[in-house]
Amino acid sequence: MEQGENKVKEIAGRLKNKVAIVTGAGSGIGRASAILFAKEGAKVVVADYEENGGKGTVSIIRKAKGNAVFVKTDVSSPSDARKVVDAAVKNYGKLDILHNNAGIVRWGNAVECTEDDWDRVIDINLKGAWLCSKHAIPEMVKQKGGSIVNTASIAGCVAFAKIAAYCASKGGLVELTKSMALDFAPQKIRVNAICPGVIRTGMTKGILDDKKTMQGMLQATVIGRLGEPEDIAYAALYLASDEASFVTGTTIVVDGGWTVQ
Repeated sequence: MEQGENKVKEIAGRLKNKVAIVTGAGSGIGRASAILFAKEGAKVVVADYEENGGKGTVSIIRKAKGNAVFVKTDVSSPSDARKVVDAAVKNYGKLDILHNNAGIVRWGNAVECTEDDWDRVIDINLKGAWLCSKHAIPEMVKQKGGSIVNTASIAGCVAFAKIAAYCASKGGLVELTKSMALDFAPQKIRVNAICPGVIRTGMTKGILDDKKTMQGMLQATVIGRLGEPEDIAYAALYLASDEASFVTGTTIVVDGGWTVQ
């Protein structure tokens, strides 16, 4: 059984008749969001640079009788950002939802971080969200509205050691979210961000494999467990849906209580 397959039982309806793009949808939070969006009735464009992961997500959705297509996408590429938006319109006729979720991390403080690592993190985490939004927004304007959901991080709210580029990218994404929300509210386009805490994904597997680090993470989380990709997917579903029609420019922190201490 493929990862996430047992999470999808039937097509529901909170996103019925909606078309969504989810970037970084080949694994982790992106996969969980794409599956949940499809379960709730959306037609989903699964965007990821890794073909196996992206096609795997599509397979899970289709087995559950959902509707999805895969588009290989490097979100830092202007042509790819345009391509994935065009694919949504070509396949499904419109675009209602963009979940900017693709992200990477590189280790190092401001001195240790290499220029290549800095550029790559900013390009994927921040520039990528801007590029995809840049091309998505005109299509949403045609629909007289839409929702953009950005996956930021609690590292965009509070500082973490040894990930300077990541903190900068996520802090920038929080502010980009607010700016776009302000600029495009007249066109009925809502823009919000989610700041996850420590979530069990491929990105965090390396640090969570260390028992001492894992214990420290658990102690820092008030709820007493780490997050799962589905915890973030449900927040994204709310922000993407019409239930959040009065919500824009906000940041929802989903961190098990990490940042309240």
